[in-house]
Amino acid sequence: MIRLLLHWSCVGLLGLGSLPAPARPLPGRAPAPEPCWVVLRNKAGVRFDPATYFSPQAQARRQRQYLPPADSSDFPLRADLLAEVQAHTDTVLFASRWFNAVACRATPAQQAALRSLPGVRRVEALATAPLLPARYSKAPSRESLGLTAEERQLARRQVSSLGADALRQAGLGGRGLRIAVLDVGFDGTDQHPAFAQLRARHGIVATRDFVRQRDDVYQGGAHGTEVLSCLAGVLPGGQALGLASEAEYLLARTERLHRELFAEEIAWLAAAEWADRLGADIINSSLGYTDRRYFREQMNGRTSLVARAANLAARKGMLVVCAAGNDGDDPRWRLIGTPADADSALAVGGLDPDTFLATDFSSCGPAAGGRRKPNLSAFGVVVAAKPGGEYERTEGTSFASPLLAGLAACVWQQQRGLTAMQLFRKLEGAGGLYPYFDYAHGYGLPSAERLLHTPVAAAPSFDFQPTAEAVQVVVRPEATARFASPLPLFADSVVVVDMAQTSGTADRAPDPLGREEGAARRSGADNSPEPLPNPAELYCYWQIADSYGRLRRYQVLQVNQRNVLRVPLSSLGPGDVLRVHLAGYTAEFMKP
Repeated sequence: MIRLLLHWSCVGLLGLGSLPAPARPLPGRAPAPEPCWVVLRNKAGVRFDPATYFSPQAQARRQRQYLPPADSSDFPLRADLLAEVQAHTDTVLFASRWFNAVACRATPAQQAALRSLPGVRRVEALATAPLLPARYSKAPSRESLGLTAEERQLARRQVSSLGADALRQAGLGGRGLRIAVLDVGFDGTDQHPAFAQLRARHGIVATRDFVRQRDDVYQGGAHGTEVLSCLAGVLPGGQALGLASEAEYLLARTERLHRELFAEEIAWLAAAEWADRLGADIINSSLGYTDRRYFREQMNGRTSLVARAANLAARKGMLVVCAAGNDGDDPRWRLIGTPADADSALAVGGLDPDTFLATDFSSCGPAAGGRRKPNLSAFGVVVAAKPGGEYERTEGTSFASPLLAGLAACVWQQQRGLTAMQLFRKLEGAGGLYPYFDYAHGYGLPSAERLLHTPVAAAPSFDFQPTAEAVQVVVRPEATARFASPLPLFADSVVVVDMAQTSGTADRAPDPLGREEGAARRSGADNSPEPLPNPAELYCYWQIADSYGRLRRYQVLQVNQRNVLRVPLSSLGPGDVLRVHLAGYTAEFMKP
């Protein structure tokens, strides 16, 4: 189902080979045309001039990354084969250069005729069942207009947490970058004061509605408006809501608000090809598909059409940033959706701004096949613009994704020689947990400081102390200077691992601040004008991974004593690794 990735849950897709059977026609009625995907055999004899097809920005992007001016996936479809398909179908929806395929509507008889054409490789049915609207679960709206002091603080923290001050001092705002935003609609973007500066400098360079096949995208839904504000929006008074206020934007509507048809995956693909042609450097997609169309095992990065399109976009030099999804609290699914499951898509999870831990709703990994997802995390609770000239506190990985995309644009502005995948890896390496990784936080919250400057290696903050029966993790005395008060060697108790109850599982981190303190912060009891410190620096992250690197268990602990963890050696199997991260330092222990 489609899930606009605010805390409307994220969604995924069914593979092309696992589609539901078409509905039977009613007696006495001719079968109606049904959507289908016609894959052609080749592009033999097609001529193509990249200089006339691609914008100057697209050509420059490929040159910077030492990519060829074009490859066969950029060539148009053979005119004769396209004409044959048109002659045997009811309606042609879209002709994809990237996949040498045509999306169309055809009756069963027409589909049979298409399969017999020598230029057609195969014909596949497309899912047509409408899906339910995604759930919407955010903070309740207030009757009073304007933002509270706490919400203004949140607006500042959603960008300062990623290093807004360092970017501002370096003069980086994404200038010279083009960002394509693929979303459900951009209601009010053409009038909202949050985008006054963007409009004044003509920062929106192109728009396209791929659902209704027109250029007007300023209707259909407000989700895109909220997402765009986390890239380039500004509060009254000048507080930025995102980091890429100087970038150029391509706005594409690819989704319907209350229904989800496979045609919307076609629209996503069409928008990606359009963005490529117009020179997009970054694609932000805060949309996803999951259990209403796909099985869990199909979140493998290569089944869904949009995952394959995302990987191909990356091959063409674009950084594809995707919201991880909002299914973390759905026991039926929990997983990263697609296209975030694609190997070359940077999947971004959501963090609670009070605790800096993954929110309950943020989808978690691993992706099918044990692959590492999400890649990174950013705030999943933000202040965003909404139609009518207003602003609101809202939540979802939908907003973590554009915050991260804005950071990527700023870094790419300074380090223009990076390829898309080099930037991808650099962003991962700037994660606050790197090289530690878990399925809830990825590599953590990235820092502009680590991206712009060579990071200093963290000093060891703990030691492994093995005994005959267990290994203990003990915080070094010098590392306790980070904490508000000295840490005793023992407090009430040491955390002891009981693997018998959790073998083969990957546990979500508990709320280490305690429910009462966390609730007080969320209710606004803390009215301090200063941003709260990053508590992630004071947590102990630990995990047990098998010999293949798959996590058997992971957890986050609040450190209140130096002897913070005790793991029985009997809990570690052959090849298992105990990995711990504390105060920027990561170390591993293997059973002797």
